[in-house]
Amino acid sequence: MAGWELRPASMADVEAVAELRALVLRADLERLGRYDEERVRQRLRDGFVPAYTWVVEVDGAFAGCVALRPAADAHWLEHFYLAPHLQGSGIGTAVLRGLLERCDRAGALVRLNVLHASPQCQCTVDT
Repeated sequence: MAGWELRPASMADVEAVAELRALVLRADLERLGRYDEERVRQRLRDGFVPAYTWVVEVDGAFAGCVALRPAADAHWLEHFYLAPHLQGSGIGTAVLRGLLERCDRAGALVRLNVLHASPQCQCTVDT
């Protein structure tokens, strides 16, 4: 696994995150017939909150991001994107493990916000 670290996000990161989101979600959104070149980026821009977001850097370069947004009853884990060439390297697992351990220590429930009907979403949805 490459040398990686998390750093707090800033508004200066929004375009890099929006581009990565478009790249990572494109295949799933196209398969669902929902890919729109501008909308995929704008939805990220509209909801980007640097205070709840961390940037993943690998060897000092932007490689991904993750947000942990507090809510009344839980923290929402969302916008978890990693550059395709780094997927499967163990970095995402390590990032997730660290965030979940932090929430466990704080006694905070974590909810996952994912694209429904994506191959990565192998869960049930409460109705």
